[in-house]
Amino acid sequence: MMKMISRGSAVLLIALTLFSNSGSAKNLAHIEGAINQAQPQGTGRLNFWGFHVYDATLYRSAGRDSAEFALDIKYQKSFSGASIASRTADEMKNIGVSEAQSAIWGKELAAILPNVEPGQTLTGVYSPKQGTTLFYDGKKIAQIPGADFSKAFFGIWLDSKTSVPKLRAELLGNGCPPPLITGAC
Repeated sequence: MMKMISRGSAVLLIALTLFSNSGSAKNLAHIEGAINQAQPQGTGRLNFWGFHVYDATLYRSAGRDSAEFALDIKYQKSFSGASIASRTADEMKNIGVSEAQSAIWGKELAAILPNVEPGQTLTGVYSPKQGTTLFYDGKKIAQIPGADFSKAFFGIWLDSKTSVPKLRAELLGNGCPPPLITGAC
């Protein structure tokens, strides 16, 4: 009887491992398609007033000199796309983007960003040739060309003037920010 339980447990464990690995590979396909040998540089959690808001992971190429990178955010709370866009515009202002420009980008993002529920992800991938590509649960939802938006958008988390310095430190780990983002390591 003990062998049957052990064998059954082993089969269940293997099945769960294969299922979770295949889900992870599927979830990262949009990142791996844009970044050669994508690897996490760091992972952090945003808590606000004791509430777990989201988990974020910064992905970089195995060769850290590459300019491409991705920021994957897995939400733990529900938010409307409009509220995410508004908060994004406010955070852009906090790192030095003009009020007029952040309002323009906030309005554009409000038209793009979907509502999110716990467990869903929004991912931004930066490439110098394409600018920022936004994904919702691994599906492309927008392409925003140019470095200005990209620098402001990713600067929310990675700029030295971020409002979340602990999260920035966790995302950067022992590394430096991507070349797009200026500031000390």
